[in-house]
Amino acid sequence: MEEGTKPQKDILDLLLHDKPVGVILSLKEGEKYASKVSKEIDCTYTHTLKILSELKSYGMVEFEKKGRIKKVRLTELGEDVAHGLEGLVIRLERIERKEEKKQKKKPKQ
Repeated sequence: MEEGTKPQKDILDLLLHDKPVGVILSLKEGEKYASKVSKEIDCTYTHTLKILSELKSYGMVEFEKKGRIKKVRLTELGEDVAHGLEGLVIRLERIERKEEKKQKKKPKQ
């Protein structure tokens, strides 16, 4: 790889970060404005647009522009990914809660 060039991001790298996951799960609720998504996931508007652009390149989201209004929504592939991520998040939260309970039950020495 040439010096100064950035390695191309792959889909796993994209989807294993909290903000992109947040974007997808936010859009699972239905089409929205990018600004609303950025507020929901506590992310800058610029960063949200970058994430949406990457998701679009993978065919997971699509934009609909009506005049000056631009909304974004999940594609069928995006919906499938959202369901999978939602299940993964739920499972990981269960594991985390079990660990917290174990820590509380441990007797202090």
